[in-house]
Amino acid sequence: MLLTRVGADDLAAVTQFLQDADLTLSGLDAPTVRLWLERNGDGRIVGTTGYELSDDRAHALIRSVAVATSARSTGRGSRLATFALTQAAAEGARTAWLFSRRSGGFWQGLGFRPANRDDLAGVLAETHQVALFRQTGQLDGEVAWSRPLDGP
Repeated sequence: MLLTRVGADDLAAVTQFLQDADLTLSGLDAPTVRLWLERNGDGRIVGTTGYELSDDRAHALIRSVAVATSARSTGRGSRLATFALTQAAAEGARTAWLFSRRSGGFWQGLGFRPANRDDLAGVLAETHQVALFRQTGQLDGEVAWSRPLDGP
């Protein structure tokens, strides 16, 4: 798995990929959002992963973990998620959080447990995704998950 950091030249393609996956697009171009992508041999995006850190860097909001339909059931999603978790821990995050209404079983397989969405929104209040969910009223319908992270 060869991941590259998303740059300005990748942004349009990544945005379309995440839109097709029905994932949040807020803040993709912000310097606080860390995003990576994986391309296949034809140059098409087959996976993405990323996160945002809290202001104190102790918490990471995992986001934008997506796998192309043609590349699913290969373990790619787990590898992408694990990459983001490892990178966030290397930056000092001690707890990972995420929103997922549809993929709870997947995240539980990676050690996540149900969490209080208000706790998530409190420690990650300045992230783009939390701000969007608050602004649109979507926060009340979200399902939160968390897990501790190992240090670097």
